[in-house]
Amino acid sequence: MTSQASKQVLIAGGGIGGLAAALASSRAGWQVRLYERVPAFSEVGAGIQMGPNVVRVLHGWDLVDALSEVAAFPERLQVRHALSGGELGVLRLGKTAVQRYGAPYATIHRADLLELLLRAVQAREGVRLHLNQALAAYVQTPEAVTLQTEDGLEIEGDALIGADGLWSRVRTQLLGDSPPRVTGHLAFRAMLPQASLPQALRSQQITAWLGPKLHVVQYPVRRGEWLNVVAIVQGRVAGDLQNWDHSTNAADLRMVLAGTCSPLRSLIDAVPEWRLWALCDRAPMRSADEQAGGRIALLGDAAHPMRPYLAQGAGMAIEDAAELGRNLAQVDAVLDVPTMLRRYALNRWQRNARVQARSIRNGEVFHLDGPIGWCRDASLKLLGERLLDVPWLYRGA
Repeated sequence: MTSQASKQVLIAGGGIGGLAAALASSRAGWQVRLYERVPAFSEVGAGIQMGPNVVRVLHGWDLVDALSEVAAFPERLQVRHALSGGELGVLRLGKTAVQRYGAPYATIHRADLLELLLRAVQAREGVRLHLNQALAAYVQTPEAVTLQTEDGLEIEGDALIGADGLWSRVRTQLLGDSPPRVTGHLAFRAMLPQASLPQALRSQQITAWLGPKLHVVQYPVRRGEWLNVVAIVQGRVAGDLQNWDHSTNAADLRMVLAGTCSPLRSLIDAVPEWRLWALCDRAPMRSADEQAGGRIALLGDAAHPMRPYLAQGAGMAIEDAAELGRNLAQVDAVLDVPTMLRRYALNRWQRNARVQARSIRNGEVFHLDGPIGWCRDASLKLLGERLLDVPWLYRGA
């Protein structure tokens, strides 16, 4: 019987999903070879919300203390109307989330989460991390898969995990499908020290401001010492979305939000610099075939890029990694690699599709206007926590 220790998984991509996959695979007893196309492991300045479903996975990987050192753990999520400023609803987090779902709700800087995972991976034996190595193609046979880099290297392994993001080359070869679709939504993102803000603008809770064809979300990161702000409006940008300058003029956003309430405008005015992203996604997954085939599996944005309106993009990548690890741990002489990767895909695709679909729907609800927007507001005021809580998501897969 072949042991897991002699098995080698190749991972394309060294972002949050790739490092999570490396950690889960190593914990499952596999040798890991990870290939990242850029010269350093890094994430641009942006925050991430992590529901209890994601925090539980990180806790299960013995990262409780490491997470506590860098994340914030808000006590509540408040929804306010972007035009009037009035409160529409509140979801209790903190101890309430722990009591309901066994783990807290966390908010964290993307770079801090990446560094947390990187340190955990580097501490494990049998993991090799390779920078500045872009995947060109792969060849799979019934016995193995060979990764080919742009520099001409060939590396053989037992499985290849495509964690190479929205513009995944692994996905393109595996599925041969079209590029991601442009959503028509633009995300302005900023992060700044809370100490640099007037006292009235500092916050240790999550606040979502909903308005016609726009919304803004703010929350603490870095133990609450920094504030992450994301403003999403409808519009498009020109040019190559894979290679373009993300800097933008703060005046552009201020103009779009000119009609919003005074507290929100004050927050926007206090941010000196923004970065701009054109949001892309794919339609919700339709089958397990979109997540694995033979000795190849996709993970995170390579498999199911989604809009950020359920705050689960990174979360689904981490859940993918946990499921991948559980299945790789079962590979032996009887349960072979293709069988277990197929099981991984079968166990993940429907949940991922549901999150993708809910994210699209939430974006539509957030941006409602007119009478239907009034109905949304009335429903939130009446039902509040019942509408904002997502038990099927936070309980986990």
